[in-house]
Amino acid sequence: MRVVIAGGHGQIALLLERQLADLGDEPVGIVRNSDHVPDLEKAGATAVVLDLEDASVDDVATVVRGADAVVFAAGGGPNSGPARKETVDKGAAVLLADAAETAGVRRYLMVSSMGTRNADPTSDDVFQVYLRAKKAADDDLRARGLDWTIVHPGRLTDDAATGNVQVGTLERGSVTRADVAGVLAAALHDDRTVGKDFDLLNGDRPIPDALASL
Repeated sequence: MRVVIAGGHGQIALLLERQLADLGDEPVGIVRNSDHVPDLEKAGATAVVLDLEDASVDDVATVVRGADAVVFAAGGGPNSGPARKETVDKGAAVLLADAAETAGVRRYLMVSSMGTRNADPTSDDVFQVYLRAKKAADDDLRARGLDWTIVHPGRLTDDAATGNVQVGTLERGSVTRADVAGVLAAALHDDRTVGKDFDLLNGDRPIPDALASL
């Protein structure tokens, strides 16, 4: 599979790119900083330098055309202000969906966040702004005719992959970035995850078994 990943230099994205490359797939990461290109190449991915905050639909469609799937793993970052929650966490996700439709790419995996369903609709707190932006991007994707999957990871850790997770509607908890990448890689190869929207934490079920339970 040729898989285009928005936010290609993110920690989850780099792990996903390595896993896909090891599976024999062709990961392509979109990055806005040319200094990040060597890191993607080291992970086995092809890098495309493109700023999603400035790009047009046609710009992104040119990158994703011919891909089997796209993954949205970009984000404004924990230190960014409310404006970038709107332009990246929401705006870039919508842009990627527009580009996928334009290019005829049906498969779209969204890396969302736990808590979006309960986002405070009026709070000016930056985290609540972030959750609202993610929720808006999720809602936009659900309304499209794409073959989407929306993954809501819990608190992210840098621990080693366990290979064991739990999925569904869950209480708060944590999950390793490596296991999030593992779930994304598995979901890309499992059509049963199309149309699924689920929370993700570490648990006691191997990733394939957990996804099969959705």
